[in-house]
Amino acid sequence: MSRVVVACDHAAVAAKRIVIDALRNYGVSAEDLGVEEGVSVDYPDYAVKVASEVSAGRADWGVLLCGTGIGMSIAANKLPGVRAALVHDVTTARMARAHNDANVLVLGGGLLGDRLLRDVVQVWVETEFEGGRHARRVDKINALDHR
Repeated sequence: MSRVVVACDHAAVAAKRIVIDALRNYGVSAEDLGVEEGVSVDYPDYAVKVASEVSAGRADWGVLLCGTGIGMSIAANKLPGVRAALVHDVTTARMARAHNDANVLVLGGGLLGDRLLRDVVQVWVETEFEGGRHARRVDKINALDHR
């Protein structure tokens, strides 16, 4: 993995710092695309920053955080080639990677504790796409970008 980009809105700055630290602890180079503390922002702007990098192939993965993760996941999935998955625990993190080949991890920074954030990142990094029958389904998802 050569490039992972991470961004959040004002509601998830502390959680973003934990995620970046966890990624780096697992040997992943994580680039912080913002936002910094004390700055109120509109989450779609940061979803587009990360999703654009993934969509264009300039980043292998992205991570987005906001209060619930809902807005970020909706916005990120508007860009072609992005499969942003809102993850709530290690099981959904594992399944998003293994079955959906998700390339953007979305987290609710206001909903997940520090330990769970770290555990989710670990599972996300360690889980590979299983392919097989899931590849056919991911191909169908990708085809929706061209409809």
